[in-house]
Amino acid sequence: MNPSVFAGKTLLITGGTGSFGNTVLRHFLDSDIGEIRIFSRDEKKQDDMRHLYQQQYPELSGKLKFYIGDVRIPGSIGGVMQGVDFIFHAAALKQVPSCEFFPMEAVRTNIIGTDNVLTAAIEAGVKRVVCLSTDKAAYPINAMGISKAMMEKVIGAKARTAIERGTTICCTRYGNVMASRGSAIPLFIDQINAGKPVTVTNPEMTRFMMSLDEAVALVVFAFEHAKAGDLFVQKSPASTIGDLAKAVQKLFGDTGTHIIGTRHGEKLYETLLTREEKMRSEDLGSYFRVAADARDLNYDKYFVEGKVHTQAPEDYTSHNTRRMDVDEVVQKLLTLDYIKEELAAREK
Repeated sequence: MNPSVFAGKTLLITGGTGSFGNTVLRHFLDSDIGEIRIFSRDEKKQDDMRHLYQQQYPELSGKLKFYIGDVRIPGSIGGVMQGVDFIFHAAALKQVPSCEFFPMEAVRTNIIGTDNVLTAAIEAGVKRVVCLSTDKAAYPINAMGISKAMMEKVIGAKARTAIERGTTICCTRYGNVMASRGSAIPLFIDQINAGKPVTVTNPEMTRFMMSLDEAVALVVFAFEHAKAGDLFVQKSPASTIGDLAKAVQKLFGDTGTHIIGTRHGEKLYETLLTREEKMRSEDLGSYFRVAADARDLNYDKYFVEGKVHTQAPEDYTSHNTRRMDVDEVVQKLLTLDYIKEELAAREK
């Protein structure tokens, strides 16, 4: 992160009381940033967060401002935008099963909510917006992924015109964030602590493994390098769910495993880049950059007058990326603050 970019600036994080928002604060609060605004609709989480940072960082907590509101309501977003320089848009419905049963709720938050945020950002003259998406948006088969795929389309369309008004909009896409709220790792630990077997959907299912710190690093990289409409993906290793469960049990105790079967809308593996995106991606070492599709509605010059290559030989998926074994997953787990805290609590 280039501190001078954020020096004295105001950063807004939508959905900022979640795991991502807390990790951003851990990285940014003691930097030279001017102000960080947390926007969400859960007053209890905001109050808990306010007290936590007042206790832990009394001399810095004045930089932190809290705003109650909902991305679904344009009026509540407009009120928080004034004076904002940059936005990390993390507000979303993310649970696959709940979105399956309530798909219109996913539409209202993930699609319409994103459109509301971007519209307000452009009108307020925000300079840069980074939106957070998911691997489930690539070849989506569930309501959550479909809503996120449509969110990415909204981002691409808005980015085309927003740049003319001085707002750069881009997107990041990443897979499973290890130990994030509501994910498998905290569930496994809770089950082990209760002396119950861990519940595994399908042991052969694969997922990308990414830490919260890496998720923030991806967003910051996108912030610093993006052109309008760019999509950024981090190269990540993967693990089977079965090996992940074994790794957690290696650290916290083996209470057995119970196979419960695939949940509503779940995939066997996740895709971070489709073949079409892989074809036009740029390899930046640790990241892929997919430039915005620059075509307009004049299709003839692309499909009548010339030869077009539209697909790479394969997607970039959790099945064909580097696969970690159990010991490697254990080592990755031991880098997480959440795991360190849970192990320390068990020792006490």
